[in-house]
Parts: sequence; C-alpha cells; structure tokens
Amino acid sequence: MELELLNEQGQAASKFDAPETVFGRDYNEDLVHQIVVAYQANARQGTRAQKDREQVKHSTKKPFKQKGTGRARAGMTSSPLWRGGGRIFPNSPEENFTQKINKKMYRAGMASIFSQLAREGRLAVVDSIKVDSPKTKPLAAKFKAMNLESVLVIAEEVDENLYLASRNLVNVLVVEPRYADPVSLVHYKKVLVTKGAVEKLKEMFA
Repeated sequence: MELELLNEQGQAASKFDAPETVFGRDYNEDLVHQIVVAYQANARQGTRAQKDREQVKHSTKKPFKQKGTGRARAGMTSSPLWRGGGRIFPNSPEENFTQKINKKMYRAGMASIFSQLAREGRLAVVDSIKVDSPKTKPLAAKFKAMNLESVLVIAEEVDENLYLASRNLVNVLVVEPRYADPVSLVHYKKVLVTKGAVEKLKEMFA
C-alpha cells in the first residue's frame, strides 16, 4: 500500500510503502462500529445515581384521606407516581458499562480504520514532527503551513516539547502509537503518521 509522504508545506513529495496488513485491508463497518461503541462505553465512569422512594426526603404522612376526595388513593408523596418521588428502578453508582472486545477483533478493527483513512486520502506519512521549544505558536504555524486544521498526529515518540506545544491546540492531538484509539481516528479530518510510528503500528495491528 502506497501512502502520501508529505513535506514541510503539506504537499505530497513522494510515496511511502506501507504494510498491506495494516493499511490495505477491506473496510468492515460492523466491526469498526463495535469497537468504537465499546471504546466509548468503557470510558464511562458509571458514577451517576438516582434515589428510590426510600432515599428521597419526603414525609410519610398520608397526603389526603383515603375516601371522599374523588382522587386516586395515595399513601405517601415519595411514591414513584408523584412528581419528586423516588425512581422505581434507579441508576446505581456501581453501574458497569464495560464491553469486552477480543484482541484479535480490536486489531482487525483498527487496521480497517487505517485502511479506510488511506483510501479516503485522510492519512499521510511524514518524516517526523519535532519542535525546538515547548511553544504552541511555532507548532500551530507549522500545521497552518501544511494546511491542516483538524489533525491527529501519531508520532514514534512524543517528547516533552512536542507534548507541551500541542496540548493547547483545540483541533490537534499528538499521541504515540500505543495511545491511538478508534474514536480519535474517526473524529479528526487528517491523520499524520511518522515513519517510525508506521513500523510500530505494523507490530501492533498486523
């Protein structure tokens, strides 16, 4: 699989031979959907909580007499049928939203995403991404010169200067190959992969 090798101006200078096992697979929409949903579900903390009729702060006094009012009989205002009453099946803080994805499925799904990005022209290779100082302005100018507004950079190694320079850029995310996730790959308009990161991705997902 041949990918575009970009220069400092964001132009395709030449072609880069990438492994077919990672960047040349068929697109499996169902598998990609499954790993994206599972990744988002596993990120949920499950700390939300609701109160049942025992936990809400209400009086246990009967709100009105049993007969003669024409209304439905009621025992207390904490009933789930009343506004402000407790929930019948409340969400508990111990709720578990995790979904299990087999390693083989995850590797195949990630390779499917990389392959589709390459076919759509949303993935390109660069020699390296480096900055001399932890300043946001030079890195922002570099991406602007390459005509990149929303970009995910997968670098072989993210040093402190690159991390500090990129963290304040809203539509830029710089990660190492082991931290590349399916949601970010789908979200950003352009994905840049350094030459060294391509080899690591081959080891991880081939």
